[in-house]
Amino acid sequence: MNIETRPLSEITEQAIALLAREIGIADTIRFISQFSSGYGNYTEEREALFGALRLEDIFEELEQSRGRKAG
Repeated sequence: MNIETRPLSEITEQAIALLAREIGIADTIRFISQFSSGYGNYTEEREALFGALRLEDIFEELEQSRGRKAG
């Protein structure tokens, strides 16, 4: 018995087409996205955004912002 191996890209293309036909484009995208690990470094980005801010500082700033919008 001789089984021909197809390229992974061909199998992936066929699988995506099958999923899209059976469950729709939106659900296919949602399904595939669960296997993505994302990109970037969250720890570095968080440090750049918030630095030495404490949680209390963030809440205080949020409350001040809400006060400005209400007034």
